[in-house]
Formats: sequence, C-alpha cells, structure tokens
Amino acid sequence: MARNVLVDAGFVVALLSSRDAHHQWAMTQAPALPPPWSTCEAVLSEAFHLLGARGAHSLGILLRRRALFVAFEIRENLEPVVRLIEKYRDVPMSLADACLVRMSETLADPVILTTDKDFHIYRRHSRQTVPCVTPE
Repeated sequence: MARNVLVDAGFVVALLSSRDAHHQWAMTQAPALPPPWSTCEAVLSEAFHLLGARGAHSLGILLRRRALFVAFEIRENLEPVVRLIEKYRDVPMSLADACLVRMSETLADPVILTTDKDFHIYRRHSRQTVPCVTPE
C-alpha cells in the first residue's frame, strides 16, 4: 500500500457528492487507500468551488478531522511547478495538477487518487509515470 496518498479535486468531489458520476468509484477507493490524504491548496480551491455551498460543510469536516490536509508549500516548489505547467501547456496542466505531480516527486511511495486522465500523460522527474488510481 502507498505510504503517501494524494488526492485531486475530482476525487474529493466524487467522494462528497452522490450526484457525481464517479461517486461509487470514490466510495470504493476511500477504504482501499484510507485517510489521511495529502493535497495542496490549489486542489482545495477547486474542490470548494466545484462542491459549492452544498458540499463545503462536508469538505470542512474532512479538513477539521485531518482526514485531508495540505502537505505542500508552493513557495518552496515554485520553479518546478511553473516548469511543469509550461511543459504541459498543450494539455493544459492546471496549477493543482502541477502541484500534485510535484508532490509525487518529493514524497515517498506516492499514489494520486484522481478522476483526471491527464495524469496518465504527465511525467514525474521528466520520464517516470505518475502513480495514480483513476476510474476505468
């Protein structure tokens, strides 16, 4: 089992919204790769926006219980993050995606829970696949 489980906004939204197309997938992944989950502030911004008022409370609960926590400092990783965004400008890569890829480069034994298939395109350390779990 991965030691560092990272989560993207798509996973968070799917987990907390029964209306999401990937809700069942997220509900299956949560116990298989249980919290605490690491993320970045850009992912939280996306998740709060996508969930809206209905899901903000549930996301707040995950944060307060430390099931989900910010484990990334963009100030310390600015150059690598910007380089990733520039490298994948044709995809395009969001700030949240770049931060998660960078986190996968700096944390031991990472895996990203995401609904975003672009993580199959991205590379960590320039040529390594990004370990991720996505819906089929």
